[in-house]
Amino acid sequence: MEHLPRFAAGEEPVRSAIARESKDKGESCGTPAQVATVGLSIIMPVYNEVATIDEVVARVRQVADDCRWDWELLIVDDGSSDGTADRIRPFADLPGVRVLTHPANRGKGAAIRTALEVASRELTVIQDADLEYDPRQIDELVRAMDRGKVDVVYGSRVLGARAGIAESRWNIFALGVNVLNLAVRLLYGWRVTDEATCYKLFRTADLHRMQLTCEGFEFCPEVTAKAARLGLSMVEIPISYHPRSTEEGKKIRFRDAVCAIQTLWKFRRWQPQQPPATT
Repeated sequence: MEHLPRFAAGEEPVRSAIARESKDKGESCGTPAQVATVGLSIIMPVYNEVATIDEVVARVRQVADDCRWDWELLIVDDGSSDGTADRIRPFADLPGVRVLTHPANRGKGAAIRTALEVASRELTVIQDADLEYDPRQIDELVRAMDRGKVDVVYGSRVLGARAGIAESRWNIFALGVNVLNLAVRLLYGWRVTDEATCYKLFRTADLHRMQLTCEGFEFCPEVTAKAARLGLSMVEIPISYHPRSTEEGKKIRFRDAVCAIQTLWKFRRWQPQQPPATT
């Protein structure tokens, strides 16, 4: 496994310092001097989330304004059939918001790739359309990237549970996360605690270098595998997390963990394709 990055997620003092500083200062955002130049594309793939879409969009916009990012919110309706598409349509008139549409459901990865085609800011983060993740913590990802001078930041629910800020449930989903973490370590040398987290912050240019092919939930293992193969540096920080049940609308299944393992194996020797030479 040549050219693998030095992984920073195991450095507990770094994570603890970030968490303590945020708590002690009571900050939800960095100072204006820190955040004024942050260009952030927030990608929100949406499929059948009529019960939560209004609230999550409002929260994201509020945080983005409070933190004074140079931001854009790219909402991709992935063929919703529960009325979500109608709820999303008016958002296109809001400042900073762009609405994209898939006529039929294609999957989370496809929705993210559609948004990436038009993403125009330096950094990109993924925001689910449910209320499991708190958008206020996106700024903590941004500050961790700046403080640590790293290429990638993951918000870890596992570290959040250890810190007492995330709900922890031992179930089939937690087992799947542990299996994926082990696979990442064995195949790529990364000691990651939460490969499957939604909150992943990348430089947009690096995401383009990955030449993504994902359609569904394999987005997470594909970007993890390709970040490792590109030699990117990465750190994790603890985040809060409020999981919902399958009955409440959770869409991921254990079979998606099997697909994730296959994806990690598939890209273990991946190298970016070089663009054709121009004459």
